[in-house]
Amino acid sequence: MPISIRQLAYVSGLGFGFMSGAFSVVNILADSVGPGTVGIHGDSQHYFLSSAFMTMAIILLHMFWGVVFFDACEKQRWWAVAAVVISHLLVSCLTFQNPEYVGSLVPTYVILFLMGVWAFCCAGGSLRNLKLCLTCKDKDFLLANHRPR
Repeated sequence: MPISIRQLAYVSGLGFGFMSGAFSVVNILADSVGPGTVGIHGDSQHYFLSSAFMTMAIILLHMFWGVVFFDACEKQRWWAVAAVVISHLLVSCLTFQNPEYVGSLVPTYVILFLMGVWAFCCAGGSLRNLKLCLTCKDKDFLLANHRPR
């Protein structure tokens, strides 16, 4: 069975996200075993926790960016392609705020939420589908109509 464009967008975004997360984790682990300890001499005690939350956001954002980007290219919505690129640059530049973690994490998670909603709509999601899924009333959802053997 051939892979659809939506599946390709999801998988490529997730792949980029995992690779970005892997490099981020390797850099964080290198900081943890290096000379000295993070958090001494006035540094933030929340370095590792905030790095974990930022890595999670970046992984999810890459997945959402992939879905929105592929949809925008397929429908020739160049403003949406530009919005994906600009939001990517914005989130990347927000990491320059990192000694002040609230200045980078809060806007990143706002962008994450907005891009998640946009990707959900691009993938064909609707409020009706979301309600059916969350209330487990969708007969096609996973194994809801599965009969035991």
